[in-house]
Amino acid sequence: MGKTKRGKRKRSLIGKAVLLVILLAILGVAVFFLVRTLQKDAADKDRKEQTNQEQEDTREETDGGKDGQEDDGKAAEDVSSDAAADRQSILDEAAYLAATYDYDGAMEKLNGLPGAAGDPEISAKLAEYQAAKDSCVPVNPEQVTHIFYHSLVVDPERGFAGNDSIAAGFKQWMTTMDEFNKITQTMYDNGYVLVRLRDLVVETTDADGTVHFTPNTNLMLPPGKKAFVLSLDDLSYYHSYDGRGIASKMVLDENGKPVCEYIQPDGTMVTGAYDCVPLLDQFIEEHPDASYHGAKGLIALTGYNGILGYRTDIAYKTHENLSADQQAWLDAHPDFNWEQECQEAKKVADAIKEQGWEFASHTWGHMHVGDASMERLQADTEKWESYVAPLVGGSDTIIFAHGQDLDSWQGYAADNEKFNYLKSKGFNFFCNVDSAQYFVQIRDNYVRQGRRNLDGYRLWYDVHGESSKTSDLFDASQILDPRRTDVPPL
Repeated sequence: MGKTKRGKRKRSLIGKAVLLVILLAILGVAVFFLVRTLQKDAADKDRKEQTNQEQEDTREETDGGKDGQEDDGKAAEDVSSDAAADRQSILDEAAYLAATYDYDGAMEKLNGLPGAAGDPEISAKLAEYQAAKDSCVPVNPEQVTHIFYHSLVVDPERGFAGNDSIAAGFKQWMTTMDEFNKITQTMYDNGYVLVRLRDLVVETTDADGTVHFTPNTNLMLPPGKKAFVLSLDDLSYYHSYDGRGIASKMVLDENGKPVCEYIQPDGTMVTGAYDCVPLLDQFIEEHPDASYHGAKGLIALTGYNGILGYRTDIAYKTHENLSADQQAWLDAHPDFNWEQECQEAKKVADAIKEQGWEFASHTWGHMHVGDASMERLQADTEKWESYVAPLVGGSDTIIFAHGQDLDSWQGYAADNEKFNYLKSKGFNFFCNVDSAQYFVQIRDNYVRQGRRNLDGYRLWYDVHGESSKTSDLFDASQILDPRRTDVPPL
């Protein structure tokens, strides 16, 4: 009985063991196939990812090549566009130079372009400019007229008002803006071309600094064109001009170009072209053929009230020897800074020179050089050298005030003490006032020219007087401002 039970337990254990072995075998097979399946899926995934990556790389290579081609094409277009713009800029510069009668400069510009020799358009322009140059004729430098103005009257109702000496002077000496603009246009229409005074001569200098002058026989203009020189007197905007309808100061606009401040009757200040400098700048910008090689005029400056509307004379700093109007001005400007005022004046003067203008001495004190003693001339010249020359870069030209001169019309004598003194100070060009059509003296050691006043006196008496001294320039009856009711005799 006991054996029978033990036999049964033994058989039961053996059966369970066999069953366990079978189950383990089945589990092992299942695990094997599961692992194989997972390995296959992973391999398939890897192959798929590799295939996708290869396709992506292929697309990037293809797109990259396409983008590179597009970038190269865009760069080529940009280079081509820039080259075309540069070419057009050179063509425009050459056209401007040719318009100012600088044909050599224009042709040099064109010849500097790449491929100029084989470019039909450039070849045609070169031929055009050469033909224009060949057609020019020499100007006789001793038959060149010189005109001049004072500051322009913007508002004649203010400028000519009253019966005091200032009103009488404005009527005589001043030209209105309308008159100036009409003269400028009419002279241009009549073939007049602005040249520099120094364009009339050839200047050479010896090793020891001695200067020599000869007539310039190579000043060439097209047939029918006539050269003239222009100057401006007293561009200082004196205190006596305040409230008289004249600009008050030269300033720079937002582009750094010289313009004027002008105080309107109601006291408000505006800026713009209210005097000769900006008006002529504008005209020549629109009509480059009105000027030879970009010439402008000579600006003759005194110094006793400063320059260009800036109070730069030393008296405004030291407060010594002040006139009543100088003291009144300083009282009205308690924060005035003399050093800053000089800096501003120099900045404006530099900008004016950049536009082609030149500066000259008008003597510091607007003096009568013919009547003055030698000592007074020396003292005055030293003041101009000290307080005006540094602001404008100096000058070798002196334009005498009041129409006076140093000697007779025949020329400066070798022993003329005043002339020799001014020569020692570096002055080589001398200008007086002369109503003759031409007055030019070119000597070995100096150049002298008379100037014609195109002011209220000249215009009025050319219309209402017995003779006309401006008929070679214009018809004065078409120029005279109708707001002029009278001009007193000198």
